[in-house]
Amino acid sequence: MAAGLKTVILLSFVLAVGFLLIILSCALWANWLPLLVALIFVLAPLPNALFSHCGADDFSAHESTPSAVDLGRFMTATVVVTGFALPIVLTHSEVIKPAACVMSIIGGGLVYGTILAYAAAFRQDYSEFD
Repeated sequence: MAAGLKTVILLSFVLAVGFLLIILSCALWANWLPLLVALIFVLAPLPNALFSHCGADDFSAHESTPSAVDLGRFMTATVVVTGFALPIVLTHSEVIKPAACVMSIIGGGLVYGTILAYAAAFRQDYSEFD
């Protein structure tokens, strides 16, 4: 599937809405701690992207995944769970308002979902026979 200009425009709009929700969750209540969620979700795909190239060689079994790839997925999952849990913990400790928590979680989900959709839309599958 070839990703075109409409895909890029849609992804940039969703990313802008996600960042807008995160920034509004900070600015409306004058507490800038939910901005950490944006940083967490932007950095979340980094371990998976780094460790995904630590693949197996030609002589290994096709069914098994290398431990480095599993470590990257585990680290990515840990960072994503941290991104969703941080606003909840801040709300529970009454550092931020519950509405800021909801806006921050929705905005963070949009940012991370946009990063995943961009990676899926513009993935290039390499084949040795093409």
